[in-house]
Amino acid sequence: MKSLISKPLIISLCFILTSCYSVRLRSTNGAMQPDPISIREDYYRNMAVTEIDTVIKIDIVSKDFTFLVKETDKCKTGKLHTVEFRNTFGGSLLSMITFGRKRRMKVKYVCAQPLN
Repeated sequence: MKSLISKPLIISLCFILTSCYSVRLRSTNGAMQPDPISIREDYYRNMAVTEIDTVIKIDIVSKDFTFLVKETDKCKTGKLHTVEFRNTFGGSLLSMITFGRKRRMKVKYVCAQPLN
């Protein structure tokens, strides 16, 4: 009886743990945009980080989505130095339930420093 309960539990835990991951892309050219008043203690300390946590909707016909990074006060150059995409179990579950039409998007990015 114990093995009947433990196998689904182990399979569920494996699915939950493998569906959560993070991918970080970083440019080797250029410098990141600094943030001297940053109080972060993680990888992004002293960097001006922009975080996006939203749900995007994709049509059945279209399979891609484009997010445009523009020149703003937070991103003076409009060029990216570091990008991190995070997938969670909730995001995978939402995509599965909606057949890929809605996707939870957690993105952190750091813009490149303007050239002098």
